[in-house]
Amino acid sequence: METSTRRIHLLGVTANPTGSWATQQARDLLMAFDNRVDQVKFLIRDTDAKFTDAFEAVLASEGIQVRLTPVRAPRANAYIEPWIGGCRRELLDRTLILNARHLRQVLAEYEKHFNTHRPHRALGQAAPLRPLPESIHPDGKVIRLDRLGGAIHEYTQVA
Repeated sequence: METSTRRIHLLGVTANPTGSWATQQARDLLMAFDNRVDQVKFLIRDTDAKFTDAFEAVLASEGIQVRLTPVRAPRANAYIEPWIGGCRRELLDRTLILNARHLRQVLAEYEKHFNTHRPHRALGQAAPLRPLPESIHPDGKVIRLDRLGGAIHEYTQVA
């Protein structure tokens, strides 16, 4: 999660994460940042053994410093922990996941919802990739868009 914009980047899904898998995810993250990688200063992570020296070397090659959260302190990362809880409550607790491919599809849809529609208090009720729309007449019609078979609802006012 980019803390300044609250934008989420979901990179990979695996049942057995390893050090080499995590290192590849770091490379994928740098590619996702494209030409904005120079704006990234820190990556906050936990102390899991899958984050090897190679993982940190990939990030250090772009000047990104790795910061560790304290051991046994799940609330130490005040940005991503609420997202994880919301993803579980709003999506994963309500969806029967069939396999890894299905999980990737469901998470990609949730990522799109989170980044383009869901309002954030820290952003003045805007979404990470969408500014607030211009005010529309208070009596305007509101339509609902269902995502993920109705597990998530998005509301939009139309003229």
